[in-house]
Amino acid sequence: MLTPDFPGAPTVPNRAANPAAAPLTWTVAWQQPDFRGRLLLVLALLLMLASQLPGYFAWVQARPGYHLPDPLLAWLPAHDVSGATFAVIYLGIVLGVATLLPRPGRLLRALWAYLLLHLLRCATLWLLPLEPPPSLLLLRDPLVDMFLYAAPTPITKDLFFSGHTATLLLLALAVPAGWRRWLLLAGTVAVGTLVLIQHAHYTYDVLAAPLFVWLAWRGSRVVVSG
Repeated sequence: MLTPDFPGAPTVPNRAANPAAAPLTWTVAWQQPDFRGRLLLVLALLLMLASQLPGYFAWVQARPGYHLPDPLLAWLPAHDVSGATFAVIYLGIVLGVATLLPRPGRLLRALWAYLLLHLLRCATLWLLPLEPPPSLLLLRDPLVDMFLYAAPTPITKDLFFSGHTATLLLLALAVPAGWRRWLLLAGTVAVGTLVLIQHAHYTYDVLAAPLFVWLAWRGSRVVVSG
């Protein structure tokens, strides 16, 4: 059997003189019914989830929540850094996706982890209704505001945990070790810092993100290799 390009990826038949060194290509992966089924299933589930998110976030925004004491935000002056925040986020997403696309095994696991991460976030938002920090400055994301958070009012209560921080950290775990991972980890720290400077999240939202990324990443291994 061919060694996959990360632990837990689907195995594929030997088709090279040196199986241990042969990469998992799209041609090989797509020939496997198990790979095709898991890829098509996760894409369908992500589309289904995306169709439900606008209504869910509108509900989150409408219900009352709790203010949390946050000594760091009380000390840190608020500044609008939306431009820098989304520049780092979208550059990181482009880097991560471009790295994963030629690696079907890693991409499959990343997609399942991303789905699990969103489900965990929906659960934590349901369990912990929060009001935004009093000094919040609204993050302006032209793509998400237009296509995802389609609500009568801006969405400011999708707080625990920080999805922006979590997304870049998940990509850092998904890409191979090396300079891309280090760059995405640096981007994760930058985004976590910037959303706090914006007062768009509580400190707890940012600090909790790595835990839920780890849970999603571990869970994705079970799904992909099970």
